[in-house]
Amino acid sequence: MQHDKALKKKIANETSPAERIISSGQAINEAFAQIGERNKDVLLFAEGIDDPSAIYGTTKNLTGIYGKERIIEMPIAENGLCGVAIGAAMAGKRPVISFQRVEFALLAMEQIINNAAKMHYVSNGVHSAPIVLRLVIGRGWGQGPEHSQSLETLFSYIPGLKVLMPTFPGDYKGMLIAAVEDNNPVVIIEHRWTHYVKGHVDSGYYKSDITKPKRITEGNDCTIVATSFSTLDALRAAEILSEVGINVDLFDLRVTRPLQLAEIEKSVKKTGLLLTVDTGYKTLGIGAEIVSQITEKCFKNLKAAPARIGLPDHPTPSSRGYLSGLYPDASKIISQVCNQIGASKEKEDSALKILRDTSANLPIDVPDPAFQGPF
Repeated sequence: MQHDKALKKKIANETSPAERIISSGQAINEAFAQIGERNKDVLLFAEGIDDPSAIYGTTKNLTGIYGKERIIEMPIAENGLCGVAIGAAMAGKRPVISFQRVEFALLAMEQIINNAAKMHYVSNGVHSAPIVLRLVIGRGWGQGPEHSQSLETLFSYIPGLKVLMPTFPGDYKGMLIAAVEDNNPVVIIEHRWTHYVKGHVDSGYYKSDITKPKRITEGNDCTIVATSFSTLDALRAAEILSEVGINVDLFDLRVTRPLQLAEIEKSVKKTGLLLTVDTGYKTLGIGAEIVSQITEKCFKNLKAAPARIGLPDHPTPSSRGYLSGLYPDASKIISQVCNQIGASKEKEDSALKILRDTSANLPIDVPDPAFQGPF
């Protein structure tokens, strides 16, 4: 489709002249393989690491590199295993714990918050807990209220943790490597649908920045800050808006702690407008904190009140029939941007028509194939 071609061209800065296109899931798996070859202190813990699915394929075929003694199948005892991993980290190992659902980590919150996050502080720098926790979020058929939550705000609230939310394959690989090498506990929140996004990934061993957002598109009309899978919806909206003469500064937030907003502040001072798009709840979400900080620093520059798009204040239904309108999507982003900049109804309708004409006719709980990349 014409829109898909334009979308690929728009984000050419994500690729290199010698493109090597793989999925985010493959990028994670490659990172683990290269990490395991370089650092014999890295241990992999997971419930279901021996399953054929291999944590959505991300831990597949690693036994030959790590050996059975470094790949540990977790019992259903998240708090205990997280404690064991923290102890191993204090003893010089670098454990990576993979939870197939973010909700499983709720059973280990006492270890994560009171031990891992505070270890360096309470020991006056004598000890550290360099562990990585991979938490999978996101929607899909039948996930329902207990297996589809985006709980990044819970972890981002805690001093002592670093919290990452990659979107694109190149970042997935580089940020995982950087997280394993970091001497702090790092939480990586992975939307399951982003595992299938494809894009250029360098074949070598490299680290990506884990401290700040990344600008995806440039424009003077509005600043958009999105997280994880919502970045893909925002990217689609940004490309369509550009076709009707509206150009936005789009940022992939990538890191929710530390929350570094200097580049976003500069952008808002240029555009005068701010829209945040969360994968999680709108109320008390990451977007709310961004809006608060930017309003404090850019109040005189704002042309209109900042806006937020996120989940409503109720659990996610299991039934597909109840999901209509629940999630942030490109149509909501397009309409909100048009409203903020005071675009004509004709221009908004034109953008929404482009979106309808270029979207796959899929159920709401199935990922759109346009998100496969390359990104």
